[in-house]
Amino acid sequence: MIFSREYVNYLARQTVKQLIEAKMIRAGKVAVVNERVNAAILEELSLEDRINEEVRVILDAYQEDMRRTGASYAEMFKKVKLELAKKYKAVL
Repeated sequence: MIFSREYVNYLARQTVKQLIEAKMIRAGKVAVVNERVNAAILEELSLEDRINEEVRVILDAYQEDMRRTGASYAEMFKKVKLELAKKYKAVL
């Protein structure tokens, strides 16, 4: 993940705080809302990590074919990642 868990927690707290101040949401238990927003942000951020790992597994399976054809690992990584992002309907 590109952000530390502490920073994500901070972002979640600040997001909830600003939403409450803007009267966009009401929260009886702010701590519970903070936890849920934090979990949602972590889930979204970890999606890219899971996609990257799946791309590595796929490319490892085709490593010999890529070597034979002269395909660039970096280019193939981008293409496969884009396809998986579409499959999972992820915005990266």
